[in-house]
Amino acid sequence: MSESNSQGYISHHLHFLQVDLRDFSVVDSVKATDQSAFQQCMTNGGEQENCLTQVGTEKCKLTDLGSGVCYAEHHASAESKIVNPYTLNLDSLGLTVILGFLFLILFKYASKKTTTGVPSKLQCFLEMIFEFVQSTVTSIFKRKSKLIAPLSLTVFMWIFFMNLMDLLPIDLIPELAKKLGIPYFRVVPSADVNVTLSMAVCVFLLIFAFSFKNIGVTGFLKSLTLHPFHHWAFIPVNFLLEGVSLLSKPISLGLRLFGNMYAGEMIFILIALLPLWYIQWVLNVPWALFHILIVTLQAFIFMVLTIVYLSMASEED
Repeated sequence: MSESNSQGYISHHLHFLQVDLRDFSVVDSVKATDQSAFQQCMTNGGEQENCLTQVGTEKCKLTDLGSGVCYAEHHASAESKIVNPYTLNLDSLGLTVILGFLFLILFKYASKKTTTGVPSKLQCFLEMIFEFVQSTVTSIFKRKSKLIAPLSLTVFMWIFFMNLMDLLPIDLIPELAKKLGIPYFRVVPSADVNVTLSMAVCVFLLIFAFSFKNIGVTGFLKSLTLHPFHHWAFIPVNFLLEGVSLLSKPISLGLRLFGNMYAGEMIFILIALLPLWYIQWVLNVPWALFHILIVTLQAFIFMVLTIVYLSMASEED
């Protein structure tokens, strides 16, 4: 595969299905202004890129997705930045919601199948996960809370499902999406920094909620201004140190998950660029087996740090 084709392959697989909220157009996607002329050009053996240039293009709209008229247009677009308040990543957001509902449906189904007889394999597996999360919460969080255990289970399973999408064949979902008329589709929501930081911000807000509930607003302000140096003269220094420590929690929490999953996804993409299929197979299988550990470990780390941060926020001292 040539260097330009390799760059195009990587760029395509790392591109989100982004929608510009200002005009509801699909970022870096175009359609032919004259569909009949474009189809005629393609029928005559013309290449897609040349036919689009010859006929002329316009932005592909959100309503055009699935109709088979949208085509990817790879270029350095200002709209495809990671942080852009005007765009929405439909693939990451949609899969996050779907996987969240899958988690709820799976556990609801298992709970309804609970019987006094021999439990099913699914029930035994989910009970193992439930007991594992419960024991982790009990060993870290020493106060009573009706929220922390369900929250920890949700965080662990939700992130695990999102990470698990990285084990699907790298071209499977994007190629299916392309045949359905969707030019881009990324299948690992946790490789989207917007998703991971959003979850980290939710944990960050819970830190405030737990702190206000257990030590009050005054106690929370004292923890920022009178620690570690318990003297009024050191209030600015204390506030700077504690403020940095507080803000680093959601940033590290979100970026750690994003970085690990992005790196794993990139390795799968690079393996797919290798020229011989048996070399890809030899490298893909060991990396996929090792990646199962990473998928589980990253969900566990996010859950444990969530419990630890909320436990620290619940301390009265």
